Amino acid sequence: MTPINRVLKEKNTTINPIWIMRQAGRYLPEFRDIRKLNTDFIKLCLNTKLAKEITLQPLKRFDLDAAIIFSDILMLPYALNQKVEFKKNFGPILGELDLDDILNVNEDEFVQKIYPVYDAINMVSNDNLTKNKSTIGFVGAPWTLLVYMLNKQSPKLGLKKDFFEDKSLIKKLLIIIEKFLKIHIKNQINNGADVIQIFDSWAGLLEKKDLSEYIYDPTLSLVNFVKSLNIPVICFPREIKNYKEFCEIVKPDAINIDYNTNPKIIVNNIKIPVQGGLDPKILLTDKEILKKEATKYLDIFKDHPYIFNLGHGVLPETDPNMFDYLVKTVKNY
Repeated sequence: MTPINRVLKEKNTTINPIWIMRQAGRYLPEFRDIRKLNTDFIKLCLNTKLAKEITLQPLKRFDLDAAIIFSDILMLPYALNQKVEFKKNFGPILGELDLDDILNVNEDEFVQKIYPVYDAINMVSNDNLTKNKSTIGFVGAPWTLLVYMLNKQSPKLGLKKDFFEDKSLIKKLLIIIEKFLKIHIKNQINNGADVIQIFDSWAGLLEKKDLSEYIYDPTLSLVNFVKSLNIPVICFPREIKNYKEFCEIVKPDAINIDYNTNPKIIVNNIKIPVQGGLDPKILLTDKEILKKEATKYLDIFKDHPYIFNLGHGVLPETDPNMFDYLVKTVKNY
């Protein structure tokens, strides 16, 4: 059993495995070299050979406990025929949403359109570099995908004014999203993913009264589906106000916390394994501060099943040497 699965399945507290969100990507010069020649991000994700290479790049450099497949949560709307493109220094832009078009997509067409992602997972999970390491597959949570599909861009500046106006459209879309997320998850698992992470990047946007409808119910359905396939599932409802309530209702195998969350409150209130928490900006400081901050998390969770990670993805301006120092700090703890 891989170290990460020992924490997730056996609740082991004697080890602290480490992987980092966005570990395969833009802070690595070897990734930037590939990216320069491949300007279309979606096409890059669908290039099996390159997706595999990018996924394994951090494992060649650092003693990490998992490979997380180089892909994107927006593969789902893309496979449902909504246009998705990534604009430099802006983020994703999605095309018009045509519900009739989406309703016409069947399972075979969906899988065919993003099959290279599954091929890449298969190749990664069978590579020598991932021996005794987990291969992590992932999806966006239904709420976060709904946000992108309706808002058509990142809601950093807030949701569009009429976002909640068409309730019937929202209901239909959530059912479709959930259905195809399950198909997407199953194909990742069938090709070697031994952990699934569900990213709810925009969980923090909702008021308490809307959590059941948009987060708890649809995410619980996905979590139960992953568990039915005997694979552990980690949830990251970023900036949700009440992690304890989320865990009690959704019951993932582990919870990833964001960097604005007090880890001491988490360790006292949450029974399941915990992942993450460290502010990615700490990697932009110096080794002394990095060691102190990383050790703080390791100390707090030393008697609790814990997987070391950040409270959000690694920043593009991160020095790989600092990344290496973080990994060694965790391994030597």
